[in-house]
Amino acid sequence: MSMVQIRTNSSTGLQALRGKAAITGVATYGCGEAPGMDDMTLLVRAAHAAVADAGLTMQDIDGLCTASVNATMWPMPVIEHLGINPSYVNGTMLGGSSFIAHLLPSIMALEAGQCNAVLVCYGSAQRSAVFGRKESGAARKFMDPQPFEHPYEPMMPVAAYAMAAARHMQQYGTTREQLAAVAVAARQWAQKNPEAFMRDPLTIEDVLKSRMVADPFTVRDCCLVTDGAGAFVLTRADRAKSGPQAPVYVLGNATACWNRQISSMPELTVTAAAQSGAQAFAMAGLKPADMDVLELYDAFTINTLLFLEDLGFVKKGEAGAFVASGAIAPGGSLPVNTNGGGLSCVHPGMYGIFALIEAVRQLRGQGGERQVAGAQLALAHGNGGTLSSQATAILGTAATL
Repeated sequence: MSMVQIRTNSSTGLQALRGKAAITGVATYGCGEAPGMDDMTLLVRAAHAAVADAGLTMQDIDGLCTASVNATMWPMPVIEHLGINPSYVNGTMLGGSSFIAHLLPSIMALEAGQCNAVLVCYGSAQRSAVFGRKESGAARKFMDPQPFEHPYEPMMPVAAYAMAAARHMQQYGTTREQLAAVAVAARQWAQKNPEAFMRDPLTIEDVLKSRMVADPFTVRDCCLVTDGAGAFVLTRADRAKSGPQAPVYVLGNATACWNRQISSMPELTVTAAAQSGAQAFAMAGLKPADMDVLELYDAFTINTLLFLEDLGFVKKGEAGAFVASGAIAPGGSLPVNTNGGGLSCVHPGMYGIFALIEAVRQLRGQGGERQVAGAQLALAHGNGGTLSSQATAILGTAATL
């Protein structure tokens, strides 16, 4: 399948962590436009709301995971602003997959007794802030040099994902209409979500006729640029039962990274999700067919196709036809990105934490009009960089333990 050897879990060590920790609180804040706020203000408000949702106070939090595009030492000011004294701190920055990648190290810290309640949080005012997406992108050329790409000044990250899409089209016959169907399905879900930033009707023709950004992508193949913050609280399973919300258990989690630059990918149509997904399913003792709902990092329409394939829901090259059939839209056989995803709901620079939060809300039965009936198992998948880091989480209700 890939030039990179895909590793699977060879020991039972990680399987022993299955269901040992649960997400007990979640919250979002300021999704869409939050004029007058900065990254920290948004993060702090989401963090306090998530902690309250878990039935805790900020003084109960003794573990912290957070990351920022704009600050390399971001956990330090976050600790100051929250007024906490964590014994476990994780500032690993892998792009948009970071907050899903934070799960397994946090579970290990909880099991080791290093901490009792971990807060994972993120905030970005990239749409409204003076120092926004454009400035952040320019700064990253110095902070995150990519020697085989930056000298040519491509419009990143869209140019990288467009190249992967073009390759998928050439190799498997994927069509522009099939890519557009991803955006249309996301919009149909967003129309059921009051929190979604874009809820106007969207058709295949609308996507195709929109402003071209990077061939084959138009602007509607690309994620939103919004403000927003998200946070969740993770505790040991035994403690989770005493909270006000139904616990959502982490059954499997894995992270994989094969490259930084898109030009260094072994194959443009196979991502490290093939590895993170296989490992997460192995830890959970489950398979793709068991999942009731998927929340996939859809920075661009090609992402959804690649991850459906790499995570094992369809065979390589078949995701285009699968999506075009209506399978991932409301009423389809496999609900995907039920909040509207990064394409229509929210995308403040890094989206992974929002995919996880939506998965939790679905398993709690809090989806409202977009609720997937009887959802017991969910997959949340994060992507970072330019198809670089990949992190997969398998979540379940108490009935799945």
